[in-house]
Amino acid sequence: MVIPRDAIEKVKYFATKYPVVTLTGPRQSGKSTLLKSTFPNYKYVSLEDPDLRLIAQQDPRGFLKTYTKYSIIDEVQNVPELFSYIQTIVDQENESGMYILSGSHNFLLMENISQSLAGRTAILKLLPFSIQEIKQIVSEVTINELLFTGSYPRIYKKEIPPTEFYPFYIQTYVEKDVRSLRNIVDLNLFIKFLKLCAARVGQLINLNSLANECGISVQTVQVWLSILETSYIIYQLKPYHKNLNKRVVKSAKLYFYDTGLLSSLLSIDSVSQLEFHYLRGNIFENFVINEIIKKNYNSGVEPQISFWQDSNGNEIDLILEKSTTTYAFEIKSASTLKMEFQKNLKLWNKLTQFSPENSTVIYAGDTNFLSTDGKFISWKELENLTF
Repeated sequence: MVIPRDAIEKVKYFATKYPVVTLTGPRQSGKSTLLKSTFPNYKYVSLEDPDLRLIAQQDPRGFLKTYTKYSIIDEVQNVPELFSYIQTIVDQENESGMYILSGSHNFLLMENISQSLAGRTAILKLLPFSIQEIKQIVSEVTINELLFTGSYPRIYKKEIPPTEFYPFYIQTYVEKDVRSLRNIVDLNLFIKFLKLCAARVGQLINLNSLANECGISVQTVQVWLSILETSYIIYQLKPYHKNLNKRVVKSAKLYFYDTGLLSSLLSIDSVSQLEFHYLRGNIFENFVINEIIKKNYNSGVEPQISFWQDSNGNEIDLILEKSTTTYAFEIKSASTLKMEFQKNLKLWNKLTQFSPENSTVIYAGDTNFLSTDGKFISWKELENLTF
């Protein structure tokens, strides 16, 4: 069963406007399935295949005579030589939807696009299933089940236990992607670093602390964080760029693109264990931010997101900036609605003079509520969130 992805319409639209459409995202997020089902008449080739990759490297011109226009080229970043030839072809013929490219190494992919295909391609990011997509498969699911299971399509399509899926995913990721991105000799040390990052989810990044605890240099920490970002394992949420006063936090926060992977790295092996885990609030916060990111990505938008925190500990978990409006979100893992959850939103609106109607508390309960200081939205309504 192919689950219709939220991003399909945007992918189709871009294929009518640009000669090349590029889809990037984590491994196993469903990129190949989406593209094959959306463009069934296109030829498909994956450059993960070592034989095809060698042919493309040795004879890119001949390769593109076989996979001429109206082809899907998967993991295209594995053969950077192809990009210049694709540029020549699309410049000569100048048709829409000639090539659909995809890849899971964002840095390698974007580096080659910026050199050869700038202005010629639309770029979309596909993350694992959104809550709206999961509901097409699972009619009833609790928030703790969602946090523990995560969002990778194969888990839901093949009914694979998360405790089985994620260790294999981590092993494959480390052995394949990490080695190709950087020559890391001690892979076990890298896995230790990855688990240390998981233990800091939703917290300010302290490079020195990570370096000391892992026994590596600060420079190595920076390089390894970059590897995790470029392969869609983690992302950094930057602090709000407009200083409301001089005493604001300037470090970024650390989050994971999938809470199932995060739970596995934290050695959480059941839903019941997660329910009482000391980081459950941070994991829930990560989940909500991911859903807002997915909603933007599936619409072809790169979200302008940040957080705000001052030296007194006052904090707004997520700030989303649109062209004319700024939205503020407080994220609470409690299932009971409390008016005190709006405390920081009130301070935020006082400092910024922004309208309370764009202030929202997203929490783990069931009831939606509108107050004079903003909205309370249940996690179950995330798919209907508008901004």
